[in-house]
Amino acid sequence: MKIQYLNKIKLMNPSLLIFVIVASLFSVNLLASDEVQENKSSEEKSQLSTNAARIYVDKKDPYLMIKTVASKTFNRFANEQQAIRANPNILKNIVREELMPYINYKYSAFKVIGKHLKKTTSQERNDFVPVFREYLVTSYAQVFTLYDNQPVEFEPARSFSDKKIVAVNTRVMMQGRDNIDVSFKVRRNRKTNEWKAFDMVAEGVSLLDSKQAELGSVIRQKGLPYVTELLKKKSDRDIIFKTKSLKNKTG
Repeated sequence: MKIQYLNKIKLMNPSLLIFVIVASLFSVNLLASDEVQENKSSEEKSQLSTNAARIYVDKKDPYLMIKTVASKTFNRFANEQQAIRANPNILKNIVREELMPYINYKYSAFKVIGKHLKKTTSQERNDFVPVFREYLVTSYAQVFTLYDNQPVEFEPARSFSDKKIVAVNTRVMMQGRDNIDVSFKVRRNRKTNEWKAFDMVAEGVSLLDSKQAELGSVIRQKGLPYVTELLKKKSDRDIIFKTKSLKNKTG
């Protein structure tokens, strides 16, 4: 059965969709401030503008959440292009502030540990979770450099009142190529009744399953502390623009 999509907005290169938690994810109540001191550097101005505009995200509606977060994240990315070109690591701040609050990274981290969970200690898990979060931040931020204004269509909302996990289906519209179907999997917290994303499935490939396969064997062979240190080094990497076409478009 063909899904009817609507409500187009700008999204990213498909590579982002393979590795974002998540991520592009919402009832809007905009609180904005235009006060920016003129003697601030461009990077400081970027940070001020980040803190100036705060949008309320309704985490009790998974479909609305996904659309709103996607919209405000990419709007911010577009508005801060000059500062980002000067300092690509600003993308890490955007991911931390705009995406990560709506990603259940702890649940994802435990899913990645998977069957090895019982062989780890509480301290090892406590050390792993925040490092895994920063690993996601760096990974998402790097893929943000592939931003190319592809539109995305969102499936109309369905009833979710009796659901614990919902898949929000989207379709990335590609020029001259087959469109890409992407599903964001979001999970409801029983206590708060709020939803957060924990996985992304692009063309049938689960990001979470991929990371579990990639890291699971290393956890088994060398232990969780080793993987924690490995991801910590990867998280410290600077963000680099590698796509010439992006530089040409934004330069």
